[in-house]
Amino acid sequence: MKNINSTKPNPNLTDIMILIIRVFAGLSMLTHGIPKLETLVTSNQIQFMNFLGMGSIFSMVLVVLAEFLCSLFIIFGLFTRVACIPLMIAMLVACFVAHGSDTYKEQELSVLYFFIYFVILILGSGKFSLDQLITKKEEAY
Repeated sequence: MKNINSTKPNPNLTDIMILIIRVFAGLSMLTHGIPKLETLVTSNQIQFMNFLGMGSIFSMVLVVLAEFLCSLFIIFGLFTRVACIPLMIAMLVACFVAHGSDTYKEQELSVLYFFIYFVILILGSGKFSLDQLITKKEEAY
């Protein structure tokens, strides 16, 4: 970077930053998804929000799929944009339903996650991803 005040992104660093954001966001969300997965697998009595009347177990399965499976997809850059959508929905539900009556301090984490996943959705998975490998193979045929 020759000029620190330049407004042009550095193409050499853009894909590295996308990778760092993807891995950080995915690993951070796994810290929420893994305990829910453990609870889902081992617990006889699941106490979880019954979102839209689907039942608390089904609601928890959906959240586990988003927070665990979609996080893994984002870490590896596989179906990245599609994987962002369930996570964004889960974060909106966490913010406005589960923490709807809480202060912004309690809602802040889900809002931050939402916007991180929104940025990943817009930018895509970048050069260092399984999506890139798949796209390269498809373009070769």
